[in-house]
Amino acid sequence: MSLYFNMWFFPLWWICEVLMLHLKYSALPDYYKFILVTVVVMMTVIEAIRLYLGYAGNLQEKVPELAGFWLLSILLQLPLILFLLFNESILILPLERGVHILLGLFILTQAVSGFAALRAMVRHTESQFLLRQFN
Repeated sequence: MSLYFNMWFFPLWWICEVLMLHLKYSALPDYYKFILVTVVVMMTVIEAIRLYLGYAGNLQEKVPELAGFWLLSILLQLPLILFLLFNESILILPLERGVHILLGLFILTQAVSGFAALRAMVRHTESQFLLRQFN
């Protein structure tokens, strides 16, 4: 369910992030301008791939896709959202803080539940493989 709600929330997050970046762009130092634009572009691409892998891994019960979803969540999206949430030098606006907290909670929830689902799927696949060995 978290993936479903995240799929609908992500366009709202993107619109809010681009709007807030536009509002504060002139007040930021040049290096933060570059960093924030890069982070927003990276998060957009990674989130689209991550949501696709999550759906494919979950609905079709494919271990590689779910593992990719989990790794993208832990290694890329979580650090990027934490950077946007806790770096006060980027002039965090109240709307930004709210949408970042929601996206961070989605990512954290999906990382925990994704790990549990991945572990269960691997155990199930392993048991099927062992049963086929004896047939």
